[in-house]
Amino acid sequence: MKAALILFQKNLVKRMDNIRFILVVTFAMLVFMLYQAWQIDYGPKPPAAEIASTAINVDDLPSTTGGTTAEGGSSEQPAGSVPLTAAVVAKTSTIKVKTDVIALEIDPQGGTILNLDLLNYPVEKSNTTVDYLRSLVGMSVAEKNTAPVRLFNSDAEKLFLAQSGFITEKESATAPNHYSVFTAAQDSYTLADGQESLSVPLTWTDNNGLTVSKVFTFTRGSYAIALEQSIKNNTGKMWTGRQYSQLLRVPNTEDKGNMLTGGMRAYDGGVVYTDKNKYQKISFDDMSEENLKVATKGGWTAMIQHYFASAWIPPADQENNLYTDELKDGRYLIGSYSPSINVLNNTETKFSAQLYAGPKIQPVMEKVATGLELTVDYSVLTFVGKPIYWLLDKIHSFIGNWGLAIIGVTLCIKLLFFPLSQASFKSMAKMRKIQPRLKELQERFADDRPRFNTEMMALYKKEKVNPLGGCLPILVQIPVFMALYWVLSETVEFRQAPFMLWIQDLSIQDPFYVLPVIMGITMKIQQGLNPAPIDPIQAKVMKMFPIVFTIFFLFFPAGLVLYWVINNTLSIIQQTIITKQIEKEV
Repeated sequence: MKAALILFQKNLVKRMDNIRFILVVTFAMLVFMLYQAWQIDYGPKPPAAEIASTAINVDDLPSTTGGTTAEGGSSEQPAGSVPLTAAVVAKTSTIKVKTDVIALEIDPQGGTILNLDLLNYPVEKSNTTVDYLRSLVGMSVAEKNTAPVRLFNSDAEKLFLAQSGFITEKESATAPNHYSVFTAAQDSYTLADGQESLSVPLTWTDNNGLTVSKVFTFTRGSYAIALEQSIKNNTGKMWTGRQYSQLLRVPNTEDKGNMLTGGMRAYDGGVVYTDKNKYQKISFDDMSEENLKVATKGGWTAMIQHYFASAWIPPADQENNLYTDELKDGRYLIGSYSPSINVLNNTETKFSAQLYAGPKIQPVMEKVATGLELTVDYSVLTFVGKPIYWLLDKIHSFIGNWGLAIIGVTLCIKLLFFPLSQASFKSMAKMRKIQPRLKELQERFADDRPRFNTEMMALYKKEKVNPLGGCLPILVQIPVFMALYWVLSETVEFRQAPFMLWIQDLSIQDPFYVLPVIMGITMKIQQGLNPAPIDPIQAKVMKMFPIVFTIFFLFFPAGLVLYWVINNTLSIIQQTIITKQIEKEV
């Protein structure tokens, strides 16, 4: 038993000298991977392609053929044909709509929403203060693309459309789909000052007495668009059909990153929400492998990307059928259709749905649909990222500055882990105090490693030192750092959010690299308060880390660097006080 204990002590001594070094190296690798991922998403982009005409395809209508649902039940959806009720015609002029937050076009052919711009979210922020400072120090001032972010797009290379219509159960029945041509009273609609909502009506009729009205309703300050479709049946017989709403998109063709960083990028693709399985990602690869067909009460389908989301939300009180499909020419569909509805002769029935197209602001999305806020994806660290965002949002609601909110969150995190860091810093201070005695032992038993390990363990025991205690701050900081990376990457409120002075966008790098340099200095100061590794090679490598981290942080978002600067500063203050107390002890 004694021999086993001695062997364990020797192995522990052999390993514990390397654990802190390994943790720091691991953290450095994670920082490098995050840096690569950030550069892929926010680095220089190729120039945008010119707008091209969209090819007409007729393979993008939903099929109601029965089958097994994704949730395991047998779908009782009847098979049926989907006739085109109007010939494909030349492109007609679009209907332009503008509110206080969005500007879009509606194609009379099908009432398809295309070219939707988010007026409050420019592609790049124009900042005269930063540009002026850059010119003063002789730095170049790049031309900014201040056009609004375009969510839906008719560009063939960036194709992204919101479509809706009807599918019928019988070959003899007719109904307008997204290829049918509607008529509108105007070709332009604008939400006037003082006006709270704006309605855009479209009408379709056939020769048999069927009239369909499609009305889009826009609300001031809202990214949710209400769709109401009514069918008035004067055909002399019962009409049977379903409403569908879908998103048609081509994948982002930009560089997806390498094997290391690809998994760290914010998700770009399809998602669905069902009553049973809740929030699920349905990537383009998933759509290629298998078509989704699932029946659920309520639910919704969406396409999400960095900072923004587009979602069709059918009524929550009915059973909806969610589906995906891969089309030719690299196009993908995700959408839903309603239960089969009978409309008796000389009666009128209304159908409804809601389209959300805008920024992923969690408090706003929570009010639109259950689970929609989950499109703000903090990856596997959601359990850490959600509380961080909640705390940031609460602090921001009081002080109105996201940079100060980051400082507030840093203070709260330090307070939360104060007992842990206090114990850790005490252990490191004691380690630093006995460092000369360890050096003496190392020189005395340079040729007798087992004896050195035994004497070192005895010294640790005598001085009540835990050599592993210094690893705890690094272990705590790694998940918090990565979660904050995801919060900054996915939370649209940080996009182009100013802090103060030269920091006018917390989501991009410091334009003058001041914060990264300060971070490197604080890291060097903190390193001086820690005991140096006994191994001379490790000691030399550790000395390089402040320089290496500074280089990485030059290109990280200013908000993330701000967190690290404040965290390091608070740690230095705390560790300095503890070190002085330990050194005064006899």
